[in-house]
Amino acid sequence: MCRILGSFAAGAAARAARPEPAELSAVSARQRHGGPDEHQVLSGPGWSLGCDRLAVTDPCGGQQPYRLPHLPGIIAVLNGEIYNHASLRRHLAARGHRFPDRCDGTVLPALYAEYGPAFADHLDGMFAVAVLDLRPGKAQLVLAVDDMGMKPVHWHHDPADGSTRFASEIPALLAFEGVRIAPREDSLDTVLATRTSFSAHTALDGIEVLPPGATAVVRPGCRPYVRRRTPHPAAPAGDTQDVLRSEVRRLARAEVPVCAITSGGLDSGLVTALAAEHARESDAPPLHTFHLTYRGKWPDSEAAYARSVARRARTTHHEVALDPDELPSLLTRTVRHLGQPNADPIALSTYALFRAVREAGFTVALAGDGADELFGGYERMRAALDAPAGPEGADWTGAYADALSAAPRLLREHLYTSSYRAFIADQGSAADRIEQELRSAEAAGADRMVAMTGFETRWRLPAYHLRRVDHLSMAWAVEARMPFCQPSVVAHARSLAPAALRGKQALYEAGADLLPPTVLTRPKQPFTLPIAAMLTPGSPLLDTVRELLSPARLVLGGKVRADRVRKLLARQLERPSQHDALALWGLAVHELWSDVVQGMRIPVGCAA
Repeated sequence: MCRILGSFAAGAAARAARPEPAELSAVSARQRHGGPDEHQVLSGPGWSLGCDRLAVTDPCGGQQPYRLPHLPGIIAVLNGEIYNHASLRRHLAARGHRFPDRCDGTVLPALYAEYGPAFADHLDGMFAVAVLDLRPGKAQLVLAVDDMGMKPVHWHHDPADGSTRFASEIPALLAFEGVRIAPREDSLDTVLATRTSFSAHTALDGIEVLPPGATAVVRPGCRPYVRRRTPHPAAPAGDTQDVLRSEVRRLARAEVPVCAITSGGLDSGLVTALAAEHARESDAPPLHTFHLTYRGKWPDSEAAYARSVARRARTTHHEVALDPDELPSLLTRTVRHLGQPNADPIALSTYALFRAVREAGFTVALAGDGADELFGGYERMRAALDAPAGPEGADWTGAYADALSAAPRLLREHLYTSSYRAFIADQGSAADRIEQELRSAEAAGADRMVAMTGFETRWRLPAYHLRRVDHLSMAWAVEARMPFCQPSVVAHARSLAPAALRGKQALYEAGADLLPPTVLTRPKQPFTLPIAAMLTPGSPLLDTVRELLSPARLVLGGKVRADRVRKLLARQLERPSQHDALALWGLAVHELWSDVVQGMRIPVGCAA
């Protein structure tokens, strides 16, 4: 698990001097938190390739960038884990390749030499890979990410000189001298409509994120060519519990300390129970589990449920009590690490939780992300399934899109200035594109549940959840592993009848003999921050949000009406609600992000 970076130029830019060491050091420094164990950057005329390593597999070997003596001109870097590296090594050794160590990424130059840009078709894992082919007549850069988008890579292409630059994190990418950016005009609407940047876009014009399961090829003089690979999922064997057990055991093996995140819900509870079972059967020390709560009395605490899971699984449980007075400073740090706005208050909790994991000495953490998207766990899915078919239920997609938002459509349009409302109407909102995708899938004959899980896993999960987990776990040099996002579990979920997915029925059956009854019968509740309670008089976040939404700031931005935001805040203070609090939070996070990105690099068109 690492942070990666690099650049590749063409034409006159490629004939220029190699990138400046100071520039590459600045890029690396902005993501060094994710790779504190080793640092190396290679460069030459028109190219660079670097890695900040978090040593997990073969900690004493696997120096990056990867090079093999018998393959001069092929260099690779890896962020993530390749779980089938042992079988790949045997296959490649039989074809004459030799390897200096047993690190997973060491196989990449040989795999590329055999299969070219199709090398990623042979990888099983969570990964973002960059391969530079510098052989005469074959010069190209190849980028690839795993099928679920667990490990992101952000890139910028300059059409003026044909150069492409990439990094694991946006702040690092902005440290490249040639990267010129400006905030997207629709970024506020996208954040309020979907809580984050959507699809392959980021909140910055000129910076893209590689879509899940995609490979990008950059050749001299050409814009990156991006293609989505055809997934080759492993055939699932057994019932839901068997398939999940197999993946949990595979991901629980590591050469560094492993723990589990236990929120107190079904998904993380299943992962915890199976990981603890594996530890006992392996005669390993008891599994350590971590749960975040808040000092004082706050609504919707899940601490008792998490303790119940830990007792049943016989883990060594850590209950991390966060001081709410620390939240304003955590907000700035999380926005900086994410590099773009994410309106889910869970970001603060996630950051603090992985900090505690690292401080306790753990490098790998198992988590339950992805279960809701694959197994139909969201309330918006149940509501959509209950909507009538045909014309009578034609508006189900609008309600579905509103359920994804920080502020539903009517509230957004109420808050916008007339000019910004007209701009969004002309350009179209991310919410419009979501509704159209769902309608098109249903019109083409897809089952409604299949349409929703397809959308959720293709776009929502990587953009909203997985990038956040990657950035905030790696902020503390922790590798988050997600059994639900592995190919066999994905294939199993997609093989189930829609009825087995409604309300995660298949997962409840899998947990019947593993989890306490109180966890199996409790109402669904996401792991998050009690934002409605924390935006009330005297609460720790109110002053921060009020300052970020000051009339002077909002008038200067020109996108929302300061008077209507002021009334929304007054309503929240008088009658606290999750809906109003989340809308205010989305607005505030976008404002803070605008400040943060301004500090990283002065955007095009803005005064210094």
